[in-house]
Amino acid sequence: MVYYHYAELIHRQAEKYGSRTALKYRDNASGKWLKISWKEFSEYVMLTAKAMAEFGIEVQENIGIYSQNMPQCLFTDFGAYGNRVVSIPMYATNSPAQIEYIINDAQIHTLFVGEQLQYNNAYKVQKESAVLKRLVVFDSAVKFSPDDKTSIYFNDFLRLGDNAHAETTVKIRTNEATPDDVATIMYTSGTTGESKGVVLHHFNYLEAMRIHDIRLPMVNDKDLSMCFLPLTHIFEKAWTYYCLHKGVKVAINQDPKMIQKTLPEVHPTLMCNVPRFWEKVYVGVHEKINSSSPFLKKIFLNAIETGRLYNLEYKNKGIKAPFCLKAKFEFYDKTVFTLLKKILGIERGRFFPVAGAPLSDTVNEFLQSVNIPIIYGYGLSETTATVCFYLEIGFQFGSIGEIMPGVEAKIDESNSEILVKGKTVTTGYYNKPEENARSFTEDGFFRTGDAGRLEGNVLFFTERIKDLYKTSNGKYIAPQAIEMAMSSDKYIEQIAVIGDQRKFISALIVPSYPLLEEYAASKGIEYNSREELVTNHEIIRLIESHIEEHQKNLASYEKIKRFTLLPQPFTMEGRELTDTLKLRRPVVLQKYADEIEAMYAE
Repeated sequence: MVYYHYAELIHRQAEKYGSRTALKYRDNASGKWLKISWKEFSEYVMLTAKAMAEFGIEVQENIGIYSQNMPQCLFTDFGAYGNRVVSIPMYATNSPAQIEYIINDAQIHTLFVGEQLQYNNAYKVQKESAVLKRLVVFDSAVKFSPDDKTSIYFNDFLRLGDNAHAETTVKIRTNEATPDDVATIMYTSGTTGESKGVVLHHFNYLEAMRIHDIRLPMVNDKDLSMCFLPLTHIFEKAWTYYCLHKGVKVAINQDPKMIQKTLPEVHPTLMCNVPRFWEKVYVGVHEKINSSSPFLKKIFLNAIETGRLYNLEYKNKGIKAPFCLKAKFEFYDKTVFTLLKKILGIERGRFFPVAGAPLSDTVNEFLQSVNIPIIYGYGLSETTATVCFYLEIGFQFGSIGEIMPGVEAKIDESNSEILVKGKTVTTGYYNKPEENARSFTEDGFFRTGDAGRLEGNVLFFTERIKDLYKTSNGKYIAPQAIEMAMSSDKYIEQIAVIGDQRKFISALIVPSYPLLEEYAASKGIEYNSREELVTNHEIIRLIESHIEEHQKNLASYEKIKRFTLLPQPFTMEGRELTDTLKLRRPVVLQKYADEIEAMYAE
């Protein structure tokens, strides 16, 4: 297999595939999916690269991309690589303060932005910035500020480089590109402190391509992948790059809220996603089952149990299933399971990588049982995504998968921290020498900050070390494990477990309001606001009974003793969530200090 440097990858694929479709994206006005061929993709990348050269962007200069998923993000990425320029993505949901921090830290002079919201935020920063000089705007419908004299639309930007000098500059730079060049700086979400820029070189990505080829020989150029997670997320970025390396067609989902509509329109064979997406599938299916007639409910539950027995007790263990079980499973697979997958738009799915957060065994078992082929794994921005993931057959349930070839992992005996080493591991954080010194062991292993254990070559995740609580009774508590136990409950949308230096465990809970309001209506519970609803004794008893059901297998000191229902969700805008939807515990503790203290009042 040939591994092209990203400076030339798209052009080499265009030579191979020509007019075949490389990218698809949904036109917002018509609702139609428009196609971009490999040849057109290559042309756009070259035009972008030439415009960057004409714009005066230098070798290894940092540029920023502040946008939702759009084809232009990929044109800009690969145009940058052709110029040996460093691409720095920012979440479309980032606030002005967040992008200002990255702009100043990385000294970004040129920022590519998506739509009106990103333009407004970026221009606000630019007006006060001594660093940011100009904006290039992807969406031609964006209205510029009347006093804006420096911004330019992307289509106009492309025309700047239409000259022989710019083309020559790009060709020279592409020929001089090396694997040691920095490709991207991925700023982490910062759950416990300020964001850090993870430096990834081209050799990190090239190694990621190589080791994924070993573990994923089934991926081919007949596949279609849905690009749903933000391309700012290392999981989606590395996965999309891998798809382009394999010649996979990529459908770009621009608006995350549209995914339930776009999946049935695209019918992808591949899609990487985070556990929260599948948790919602689990809750939705079980809600449908519970509202069915007794006869249909019995069929659904029997189908799930049949799938569990066949897939987990026989197929995954390499054991031949009894004839009757196999026949029964195939019947359900062609009827119940296929219907479910058609409703979701994933009936053509060959496998779906899942990572980014812990996945509960309950949800995992359900997905495996109904023959939704997820492949669960673990990785970080600092490891160019994947450290390990499930084997297609023979995975160990409850683990986070088998370590990737070329990656070394071991456990720190002092605190059970997962340590990782290999060519996919970052060389360090941008402008953070002290952080770099803390982040690597003397023998070169990266400290992940996650606790776990190794059984042979199979890795198990325990907890984020920084998240571990120690109660006033001296017991160590893993809050994520307790939160994960609650994640499959239909009435619990979000939960933050509290307990550090406390006598017992408590929780802040955001209920699933559509279902809670439906329940209130069925019971004749009257209320004038959500604030009133969450203080209703019958509602509190309902949530309490569901909590008790999910913590039957927890130790007594791990069980939630008290909880508070919140009328408003945790959000990125409220700073309780990172851009990858991880909980910012310090923010939650500070923002809800009064509610927390009330739970511990004598």
